[in-house]
Amino acid sequence: METILESNILPNTARTDAKPKWLKVKLPIGQKYTELRGLVDKYALNTICTSGSCPNMGECWGEGTATFMILGNICTRSCGFCGVKTGRPETVDWDEPEKVARSIKIMNIKHAVVTSVDRDDLKDGGSIIWIETVKAIRRMNPNTTLETLIPDFQGIERNIDRIVEANPEVVSHNMETVRRLTREVRIQAKYDRSLEVLRYLKAKGINRTKSGIMLGLGETEEEVIQTLHDLRDANVDVVTIGQYLQPSKKHLPVKEYITPDQFAKYEKIGLELGFRHVESGALVRSSYKAQKHIL
Repeated sequence: METILESNILPNTARTDAKPKWLKVKLPIGQKYTELRGLVDKYALNTICTSGSCPNMGECWGEGTATFMILGNICTRSCGFCGVKTGRPETVDWDEPEKVARSIKIMNIKHAVVTSVDRDDLKDGGSIIWIETVKAIRRMNPNTTLETLIPDFQGIERNIDRIVEANPEVVSHNMETVRRLTREVRIQAKYDRSLEVLRYLKAKGINRTKSGIMLGLGETEEEVIQTLHDLRDANVDVVTIGQYLQPSKKHLPVKEYITPDQFAKYEKIGLELGFRHVESGALVRSSYKAQKHIL
């Protein structure tokens, strides 16, 4: 059993012997949820909400928000926290932009979040499919607002520029964790490269930038606060802070369950730093309350 140094335990946290009561989720209900669930099943639509068993699915669907993943379901990276399969991805499906746009239309989504696996196997990093997807959604759903939750594209500016050209209402790229833990948590990613991607997006004119971090991987309070400072220094507008939960025994273990009081403390600190929106709570995920982040 790994020994955890007392200096690395956040204040107001609980040990991982059992999941605490604040992580219990009510089953999604409501007419809007029921309608959308029926459409997803009937047309075999692919949403991260359902495939990832998101705890906020009922709430988000009730507000007309859903998340879609493009470029397949096999990632070229092997992050220690992520439940997505890693390996050699399948051939790019050039019909995918139309399929996603059609799904959004069928579901009558008001605000769509689009994300993807990392495609380091492609010269363009998948950025061409990205821009074609945004164009298809705009064409078929002119009243739907968009958030694109993008990979780092290895920091290659010509690929990031395609996202800038698409000009979604929000562009998000997740830091996921603090600097010290990045090499362990995001094996092929770099802390400073992610910050530079976010800084570059804002400098190129993106109206609203956003990032997210997970807690409970062994980070200290000081490190979390430093990450928030780093994100504000990169002119990020919105930050989400949630609890890491282990997808399987093969993934990184949960070191701490962060208490609601601690999440509230981080929210207060984030707002004082000047973020436009801070979503901070155990069940918060990247797309939580995404529809209000365009405001």
